[in-house]
Amino acid sequence: MKRVLIANRGEIAVRVIRACREEGIESVAVYSEADRRSPHVAAADVAVEIGPPPAAESYLNIERVLSAAQRTEADAVHPGYGFLAERADFAEAVQAAGLTFVGPPPSAIRARGEKTTARRRMEESGVRVVPGTTSPVAGPKEAAVAAAEIGYPVLLKAVAGGGGKGMRRADSETELLGSFQQATSEAMKAFGNGDIYVERFIEHPRHVEIQVLADTHGTTVHFGERECSIQRRHQKLIEEAPSPAVGPELRELMGATAVRAARAVGYVGAGTVEFLLEPGGEGGSDKFYFLEMNTRIQVEHPVTEMVYGVDLVRQQLRIAAGARIEADGRSMDPRGHSIECRITSEDPFNDFLPDTGAIQYLNVPSGPGVRWDEGIAVGDDIGLYYDPLLAKLIVWGETRAAAMGRMRRALDELVIVGVATSQPFHRLVLEHETFKSGSYDIGYLEQHGDALLAAAHDTGELERIAVAAALAEHQRMQTASPKRIGAGAGRVADSAWLRAARLDGRR
Repeated sequence: MKRVLIANRGEIAVRVIRACREEGIESVAVYSEADRRSPHVAAADVAVEIGPPPAAESYLNIERVLSAAQRTEADAVHPGYGFLAERADFAEAVQAAGLTFVGPPPSAIRARGEKTTARRRMEESGVRVVPGTTSPVAGPKEAAVAAAEIGYPVLLKAVAGGGGKGMRRADSETELLGSFQQATSEAMKAFGNGDIYVERFIEHPRHVEIQVLADTHGTTVHFGERECSIQRRHQKLIEEAPSPAVGPELRELMGATAVRAARAVGYVGAGTVEFLLEPGGEGGSDKFYFLEMNTRIQVEHPVTEMVYGVDLVRQQLRIAAGARIEADGRSMDPRGHSIECRITSEDPFNDFLPDTGAIQYLNVPSGPGVRWDEGIAVGDDIGLYYDPLLAKLIVWGETRAAAMGRMRRALDELVIVGVATSQPFHRLVLEHETFKSGSYDIGYLEQHGDALLAAAHDTGELERIAVAAALAEHQRMQTASPKRIGAGAGRVADSAWLRAARLDGRR
């Protein structure tokens, strides 16, 4: 491959562009009118505007994306994640245009895309799935019959779903009948498919996923697990590798299961097999169930890269070019510990509602073991057209305790002024005893979120005063004569301003 078009935006587009550059491959960025000044546009070798801000008229428009690839003489397309990444029809259109799709074959995407089909495939391959239906239910009455057999509580889930859309919990038949239409309607709106299936609701599980990599020569390997249980409305917020709940034996068992699952659908490239880990099952041992398979690179892939010393995006590019996975017999044990915080334009003190504004100031943390995967720059306008993910802050440490200490330090150094972000929430979690102990599950935010945010919000007025005072002092320093401000004083004042600005990114 000589030139790759990245059919995406933001931090994942920048990530792929960097991998292309290291492989000696030219990169082509596509962008909407709203993203004209975005970092991925500046980073690419070539950039093509493909339409207005709405994703349906730009990033989701297959015809415009492929037209950009043909105009720039690209010979491959990398879909990133989100948008068109898991659309089998997009992969087919790329191949039909004579281009290489940097991802799995359309058949694998399609086999995984419909949840009930994927569940049947896994069962046939001997992979344990959460008890539930293996085909869509015809209506609320059929769903109620299935739920009675499975046992309450249950989840109503969209067959074509993901990200918690089209999903409703029901603790009784009355709740199920009342929620069925909501789940169906939401699924239709989000995915164009209103089919629903029923699945047992597992109490207090952990969300653990296994990274797999497969080439076209029959080799499939796994790179251990990631812990993804810190979630809000089924959207991941903090991830870490390895999982505090997984030891060597369980890792190998889950890894072998994930490899089997990938082979069952003829998988090629980088993918993730997600499991629910139920503590204290039969005989007191942990039980895990297949949840779904994501046929793309994941947002949280950096934590795996940090502990396994692998560049997953470069591996994607090499596999797409026909290379074999480098299986040199090296140890597959993780080294150290890595944590990722997703920095989003959401205000944790306002029910995590998306915020908008222009990035006025940005101070990025650095130092040993700190990685910043960015999709923003000073001057960027943050709107509501796309996913609120701005960047990812990733750290590595020799131990989990060391990684947590490094992440706290990195979060302290990070300053984003102009838009509210999730940063304060991450800092609160890193200080919370349940997270420190590693004993959390996917209900963490429901159990502790309100108390965490309420305690921090109690000091809100003092924080606002501190921010205003610190910013005024910083502005005064910027206009003062250098001779009147000693180097030491300047560092102290700057540090105070950064600490205060951290408290409220909008000021």
